[in-house]
Amino acid sequence: MPTSGNPDDSGARPHVIVIHRWRDRYAHYEDYLDHAAHAVTYVTTGVGAQGVPASAAEIALVPATDDLAVVGDAVEALAGRFGAPKAIVALKEDDLLIAAQLRARWSLPGATTADLLPFRDKLEMSRRIAHAGLPVPAFAPVAEEADVLAFAERQGWPVVLKPTQGSSSAGVRVVHGPGDLAALSWPVDTVLMAQAHVTDPIYHVDGLYRDGRLEVWRASRYVNDCLGFRDGAHLGSVEEDDPAVLAVVGARAERFLGALTGTTTVFHLEVFVGVAEDASVTCSFLEIGARVGGAEIPFVWRDVHGYDLMEAAFALQLGEQPKKAEQGSTGVGGWLLVPAPAERPCRITHVTPLAGTVPGLYAESLLAPGEVLPAADAYYEHVGGRFRFTGPTSASVEQAIRTASARYHVSAQPCP
Repeated sequence: MPTSGNPDDSGARPHVIVIHRWRDRYAHYEDYLDHAAHAVTYVTTGVGAQGVPASAAEIALVPATDDLAVVGDAVEALAGRFGAPKAIVALKEDDLLIAAQLRARWSLPGATTADLLPFRDKLEMSRRIAHAGLPVPAFAPVAEEADVLAFAERQGWPVVLKPTQGSSSAGVRVVHGPGDLAALSWPVDTVLMAQAHVTDPIYHVDGLYRDGRLEVWRASRYVNDCLGFRDGAHLGSVEEDDPAVLAVVGARAERFLGALTGTTTVFHLEVFVGVAEDASVTCSFLEIGARVGGAEIPFVWRDVHGYDLMEAAFALQLGEQPKKAEQGSTGVGGWLLVPAPAERPCRITHVTPLAGTVPGLYAESLLAPGEVLPAADAYYEHVGGRFRFTGPTSASVEQAIRTASARYHVSAQPCP
């Protein structure tokens, strides 16, 4: 594939390859690794190339970063110019297994495919959680309609159907009855799992797990949910400040991680949290990833809490231990995503910036009229608007999120 750069020092500097797909600065690569002392090359897409540091030794462009064949060819070509890689890093969820397979080819440190399987295969992770005796909604693999009907007969409707591997709720469906099931188009060559439908609020828990404990972590409640975002609703998140909820979620999250790994892991965990009339709190497993959470999570962690989860994940893929994490700021963070205003790619025609108009809103990422919102693979990056918040309490941050979602407007026209 096309490349750019100046490969004048083949083998002179340690060669590190980064598989990358963001346009925005989700990861500050140049802060994690000295790009003068190392030949740091990047395998990325046309959109992602805009987010590669200027100090990169070379950029190799590929149509998709989750295609093992084309990424493998790019890595081989870069190795021919800069020497065998000393590390291969990928921080985006969909690229983790690609990087693991390439590390195995080159006998490099970092998570292996076996390490990642419990964090990428939703059926496998649910099985391990259940085997550990921890709460998880009823689930089963399904290959045809009859399997779903049999599952619903045991567990009741609705039933959640999802690919066993995937991200950003792609391919997830809530089936309310046999009629919905009959209208479903079954994906080709995709393994699905059925899961009992749970109505408790969904939380995400993010942080660093090391030595059998959560070294640093935050629990956040979604405002709406990820599946609804695909259907056109805004998606928000507010960090929880209720000590009773945090005590239960933290203890349960630690046990979930312990059932899946014994190694240091940056994680993004999703759980169902219920609060009964007697104020008792329940927490059950939904799914988990061995990576930094998406959307605005890495930004909020750096900005509000002073800890870079991306840096920790980068260190682990170099075969190193992340720097010591402290709980840091006690402030509450949150974020809001507004869906794309038209089918992507689309050209923005109108936008209403909110900076300075909503208390607690400290950053926004918007396209200006005339700019194109691309149909890129980083789904939660290329949306109608991205906003970040901080405040003294969960209630104040949630109010800011709801105010911003009501005031913000964006429109666009589809383009070829």
